[in-house]
Amino acid sequence: MSRKKVLEIKNLVKSYGTKEIQAKVLKGIDLTIYEKDFIAIMGPSGSGKTTLLNILSTIDRPTQGTVILDGQDILKVSNKELSKIRRDKIGFVFQDYNLLDTMTLQDNIALPLSLNEVKGEICIKKTKELAEIFGLSDHLKKYPYQLSGGQKQRGTVCRALITEPEIIFADEPTGALDSRTGRELLECLSRVNEDSGATILMVTHDSYCASYAKEVYLLKDGMVQCKINKGNSRKEFYDRIIDLQAAMGGDLLCE
Repeated sequence: MSRKKVLEIKNLVKSYGTKEIQAKVLKGIDLTIYEKDFIAIMGPSGSGKTTLLNILSTIDRPTQGTVILDGQDILKVSNKELSKIRRDKIGFVFQDYNLLDTMTLQDNIALPLSLNEVKGEICIKKTKELAEIFGLSDHLKKYPYQLSGGQKQRGTVCRALITEPEIIFADEPTGALDSRTGRELLECLSRVNEDSGATILMVTHDSYCASYAKEVYLLKDGMVQCKINKGNSRKEFYDRIIDLQAAMGGDLLCE
């Protein structure tokens, strides 16, 4: 049985500058993401990975190309429709958490549902279910300043998941975490991908972080240089990513 296409991009180009002097950041990228995929995008500083993420998550627009999300070309919709797509079909996980300091963790997680005018009892039920998965049940009444970095980031992931979006975009999700809490977050992401079927696209420069994905795309000079699949072992996958970095000059570690 064929898998559902969640996101498809064709000949994606992004240039900056004037007509006479242009710098191409993305140079004709093609990529298809299917339901239940967990994909990591890696690349050195200047490779275009952040620009690609911004375009796919509707923060930026390409110079040319097509971006189809859940069968809809998001470059051809009105601003009102685009806002609805962001609200209903996309989840965001950023490095700096973006939790609201004046709201409890429970209210932060439930916020997307509240904005959609979902009934309070449903908001609470779904929030508690996600909090249980991410080990946050005892922290729901706390405010962000009372939480550790790992707890805040797991709360951010819960908020991204609560609307059951078509895809979750994660931008360096472990960048502000220590190694232990970063590993806990990655294990949670892997679990919701496997158990709940969440589709995840993650941008990272960290090989260890990337090894939790199912596929890794390596960008360099605005183009996809290669793709590697996980196989059965995360340790073996991590070693292959490291070997590939070495073969490409090791500069994927630069950020």
